[in-house]
Amino acid sequence: MLSNSLLLAVREIRRNALRSFLTILGIVIGVAAVIVMVTLGEGATLQVRRQIEGLGSNLLIVVPGQRMGPGMRQDAPAFALEDIEALRRSVPALAAVAPAVTQSATAIVGNRNWSTSVTGSDNSYLQARAWTLAAGRAFTEGELRAGKAVCLLGDTVRRELFGRQDPLGQRVRLTKLSCEVIGLLQPKGQSGMGRDQDDLVLLPLRTVQRRLSGNQDVAVIYLSVHAERSMQRAKADVEHLLRERRHISASEEDNFSVRDMREIASMLTGTTQVLTALLGAVASVSLLVGGIGIMNIMLVSVTERTREIGIRLAIGAREREVLSQFLVEAVVLSSFGGLLGILLALAASLLLARVLQVPFVLNLGIIGLAFLFSAAVGILFGFFPARRAARLDPIEALRRE
Repeated sequence: MLSNSLLLAVREIRRNALRSFLTILGIVIGVAAVIVMVTLGEGATLQVRRQIEGLGSNLLIVVPGQRMGPGMRQDAPAFALEDIEALRRSVPALAAVAPAVTQSATAIVGNRNWSTSVTGSDNSYLQARAWTLAAGRAFTEGELRAGKAVCLLGDTVRRELFGRQDPLGQRVRLTKLSCEVIGLLQPKGQSGMGRDQDDLVLLPLRTVQRRLSGNQDVAVIYLSVHAERSMQRAKADVEHLLRERRHISASEEDNFSVRDMREIASMLTGTTQVLTALLGAVASVSLLVGGIGIMNIMLVSVTERTREIGIRLAIGAREREVLSQFLVEAVVLSSFGGLLGILLALAASLLLARVLQVPFVLNLGIIGLAFLFSAAVGILFGFFPARRAARLDPIEALRRE
């Protein structure tokens, strides 16, 4: 009986192809909108997670001052090199401790110049930030101790200053300092905050302190923790040690801040997930609109086919058979709309993922759920017209012209 109902439904849909297509258009748009919103949202979430992970492995960032609005407290003292040695010596959970000083400078090579960020640190910076070399070498101990004028270039700086030329062995002028390029950093792209991580020049810490900043201050400390499960313990140990070294009493607040990048990643991904759910819920309203369109057309169909229904009932068709015929027709319409919506969504998601430069994440679960929801819409909104057709009086139906 079901196969016969399917054949009758397909025949009726083909007989009114244009009307059927316009009927399911709401379902097509609704299913496509839900899948596209969820796919792009999950792609954005994955991209944020990757960007945060790209900042470093199990990373803690220590800065002077506490968050006060958009900036930091200006009266908080900077860190000293002795603090770095104390952290390396007293916190065994730390895999790398990287001091850093950063300031803006104009990099000049020949007639090319580029405004960039100059960072002074040591080789621990590469380990803490999970950064590898694309070419060349890292700093030697002698270069770090003596504050030699050598540098590593980020990919953006390399591209802007040298184009397709090989920078290794060349010299770059940073304000009054001329340094030799000894290595190139692997590209990392943008961070989760939208900053270009490849737009930097990395020099030995002592070089920047002596020849650019003019002081021995350390502006930020990057800490890489051995194991993820040790993050909270390492953070607590770092805070305890720095409170002791900065002579902060028990009644005073910290004049420094230790940021766990996992917490920032969780906050950002949580935000994108909430937005994805909200957009998906808004898009799902289109499915309800499409369901109302199906119910409207099915009621029109019942009215148009009243005589046909009366003949079927008069020659012995049962009410449940008539109910099944119209209900199957509604479900076939909505399911076909769901399939078209899925195809449209996949094509649109691929295109928009490339335009927005986010990963394309194929979620089979949301595709299956959207299809089942479209079929459920057909059952829900097709039941009333089908029941109305099944309850027609055969004698009254046969009187209709």
